[in-house]
Amino acid sequence: MSRKGDCWDNAVAESFFGTLKTECIYPEKLMNQTQAKKTVFKYIETFYNRRRKYSFLKYLSPLQFEEKYFQTKIVA
Repeated sequence: MSRKGDCWDNAVAESFFGTLKTECIYPEKLMNQTQAKKTVFKYIETFYNRRRKYSFLKYLSPLQFEEKYFQTKIVA
């Protein structure tokens, strides 16, 4: 953990929740907690973890990155 006032220890979590709010929560009109849970689950499982492009992965989605990785492993 870092010293008080340094945000390095939770930067990844803050980035994720900022993205979640911007891309999922704010555009939706959530009526109740059940709808919110379903919307967040759908966003994370079907978009964020599978199709969203990441700069860390050279702007590929996780699925594209894995396909490319395994194609090079088979060829090599």
